[in-house]
Amino acid sequence: MLELAAELLPLLRSATAVAAVTVARVARSAPRGAGATMAVTADGRVLGSISGGCVEGDAVVLAHSARVGGAPLTARLGFSDDAAHAAGLACGGSVDVVAYRVTPDAAVIAALDAAAAGRGATVGIVLGGASAGRVLDEVALRAAVAKAAAVLDQDALHAAVAEPPAPSDNTLREADSNATARDGRGSAAAAAAAAAAAGRTPSRPGVPLAELDALIAHRETAVLPAAVEGADVLVLSHAPMPRLLIVGAGEHAAALCRVATAAGFAVSVCDVWETLVTPVRFPGAVSLIAGLPDEYLAAIDQDALDGRSAVCVLTHDERLDVPALAAALRLRVGFVGAMGARATVTRRAELLRERGIAESDIARIHSPLGLDLGGATPDETAISVLAEIVAARHGGSALPLRERTGPLHRRAPVSGTAADTSSASAPRVACGIPLPTGAP
Repeated sequence: MLELAAELLPLLRSATAVAAVTVARVARSAPRGAGATMAVTADGRVLGSISGGCVEGDAVVLAHSARVGGAPLTARLGFSDDAAHAAGLACGGSVDVVAYRVTPDAAVIAALDAAAAGRGATVGIVLGGASAGRVLDEVALRAAVAKAAAVLDQDALHAAVAEPPAPSDNTLREADSNATARDGRGSAAAAAAAAAAAGRTPSRPGVPLAELDALIAHRETAVLPAAVEGADVLVLSHAPMPRLLIVGAGEHAAALCRVATAAGFAVSVCDVWETLVTPVRFPGAVSLIAGLPDEYLAAIDQDALDGRSAVCVLTHDERLDVPALAAALRLRVGFVGAMGARATVTRRAELLRERGIAESDIARIHSPLGLDLGGATPDETAISVLAEIVAARHGGSALPLRERTGPLHRRAPVSGTAADTSSASAPRVACGIPLPTGAP
């Protein structure tokens, strides 16, 4: 839902009825990952895609059913090997999806506004129980999940009191004895023991809350089981746009701004030449700065940066790029790169050492910048630069996929989150055909 924020906002504000289908989990291979969303309006308009394949038709049907019926629906869409072959498709994967109404609630509008503006946003959609279909903003979601975690802790406490620790558990027995001597009941030790046994501590009050924290921190989409009033919750967490800070305003900088903007980066450009740093030259940039690059980088708000942020120095002038690189290495960014010939790279490294920059920091600089794609034009060079940034962020090999083995889509699960959101009762369909029980 959040990935379609710009398209959904005008529809909701005009009271257009909309339902969405979001991928909650991917098994085997699929073109898109968790969080991919398709939205369908009452008049049949389709926004977005969850796979780009045959299951799109089934997703439209699910969205229509959820919009008319009101309650969220879950399903597994995919292909058995035979069905995939018959349909002329060979991916063999499946996706667990959730279909739900998108309502113009204040929580929904606020989250969509944030996502459309490139800021982070999180919402939760309750999938069952009395609150089925309710959309919670991050504050309400945390409160509801924390309440559920407290109930789990209380249940664990009751179990611990009803079933005292085994005699061989000396540590737990001593803690219980100490607590009994203190208050005559032993409840503090029992609660601590129960919480520890469940992986919970005072700073981690419940496993569901820890899972929610992990989802938000990693900006992932997943279903949290029994997280709100005993019902599952689909958590949609949208990351802010990654930042790309470009130093320099030449043709290569303009080309990099174009391709990075298309890839979803929030691009800022800084150069000393005011006549070059213009909206006409950089129409996609979110900010344009005319001034000394090192001063700009030194003054930037570090809270606006994270490990996905990148700095690319494209000035070709050591009077500018060396101070800029020194400033960039002090920022909380995941990627620092600089264009230049090999002789320039060597010369820059010497000048950075003279400034007291550590060898380990100099080694962080990606220079010469870009992957070897063989291109020569500014646009081709920009593609090679962006490719290196993306590969560095995701740990990619930068090899052609045909030279790799194993799964094409390497989507690692978030540590601490629900590993499997599938349900034996969830219907499985492929191009409208129910899949047999036990099909992969």
